[in-house]
Amino acid sequence: MPQQCAEGGVSESFLKGYFGIFDIGPHFLVIQSVVDVWRYFFLKFMQFLYLKSLVALKSLNFKCMVFYVFSLVKKYAQERIAPFVSKMDESSHMDDDVIQSLFEQGLMGIEIDPEFGGTGSTFFSSILVIEELAKVDPSVAVLCDIQNTLINTLFSKLGTAEQKDKYLSHLSTDMVGSFCLSEAESGSDAFALKTRAEKHGDHYVINGSKLWISNAEHAGVFLVMANVDPSAGYRGITCFIVDKDTEGLEICKKENKLGLRASSTCPLNFDNVKVPEKNILGEIGHGYKYAIGMLNEGRIGIAAQMLGLAQGCFDHTIPYTRQRVQFGKRIFDFQGMQHQIAHVATQIEAARLLTYNAARLKEAGRPFIKEACMAKYFAAEVATLTTSKCIEWMGGVGFTKDYPIEKYYRDCKIGTIYEGTTNIQLSTMAKFIDKEYDY
Repeated sequence: MPQQCAEGGVSESFLKGYFGIFDIGPHFLVIQSVVDVWRYFFLKFMQFLYLKSLVALKSLNFKCMVFYVFSLVKKYAQERIAPFVSKMDESSHMDDDVIQSLFEQGLMGIEIDPEFGGTGSTFFSSILVIEELAKVDPSVAVLCDIQNTLINTLFSKLGTAEQKDKYLSHLSTDMVGSFCLSEAESGSDAFALKTRAEKHGDHYVINGSKLWISNAEHAGVFLVMANVDPSAGYRGITCFIVDKDTEGLEICKKENKLGLRASSTCPLNFDNVKVPEKNILGEIGHGYKYAIGMLNEGRIGIAAQMLGLAQGCFDHTIPYTRQRVQFGKRIFDFQGMQHQIAHVATQIEAARLLTYNAARLKEAGRPFIKEACMAKYFAAEVATLTTSKCIEWMGGVGFTKDYPIEKYYRDCKIGTIYEGTTNIQLSTMAKFIDKEYDY
């Protein structure tokens, strides 16, 4: 293929040079003979091919980008992450070398401007990376997802020049971030949070607690949602930047979870945590808007996690069905098995299309909330179906820890819970569908 995909695909200049056709209209030729007529229509046809090629150009570049990102991240994940997956799951601890390698590969600052050490890539690229990492270890994908779609995005969109200078360069090279919203009494009802921030001169004092905080064990900075004016309800919620070493911040005992065990999830306590006023991210009282926006984007990230998880489990299982022989033939060759495998493969591909479509809409600046909910809901359901079927196809060995299938099965359950349960997704979708039929 001319002008390699790694360089962005086939260029428009190449197509122009190849077809040699530019502006062709009736004024271009003086029709004097049948040959001229044929020449005119031939050139019009070539122009048509050229224009069709331009239309296809973006699609071609997209396919090249997907293939290139997948190939690079796949190679990295197999070499630098896969050898540690089982140990990290058993110990409930993410290997520090794995985290460092994510930074070294530029995967923790995908959308951060190169000025701050990031790769300056796109949201869609983040989704592709998350999907590919989840094929090998969903726990690592969670770390990467939160860093890129929540923490980095909030700093990039809302940070002052001083905040960006201080944090973005570290977030892209050596610092993990954590997003702190959920509390014991505010899960699905996120804006019922009780954590309070009281103003004292040029600083605020935060008191309260947070629950289910991902990346807490390794985070160097926390984005904390706290209410500066409870009388205003959710309109008092404000986002604060809290450094890990701030006095009064306690990272409590890590949760002992069913799945995603290498991904740290901890409660946090805030006991008179003093935060300077300059550490407010964005505007006072706008934290609820930021949280809604980030959760909507984050749902696409969750969809990518579940999609990658399902594909990874499927990829581990199908070779076994092609090798395992029963009753004189491969178990893959039994029609009942073939129908199940084909059904699951179709579901995975449908989840992929929903996820990519939501990411495409978000990146284009178009409405995407309904589509994000659809992608997250469906991908989580597909991951549940896929992992369950894969264990059945593997038989007894699928039920053991000798194969990674049971881990995928455990890891996928969280997909129907965090960043909005399945019912929350369905309710949100229904609201948008209802509005679409307002005439």
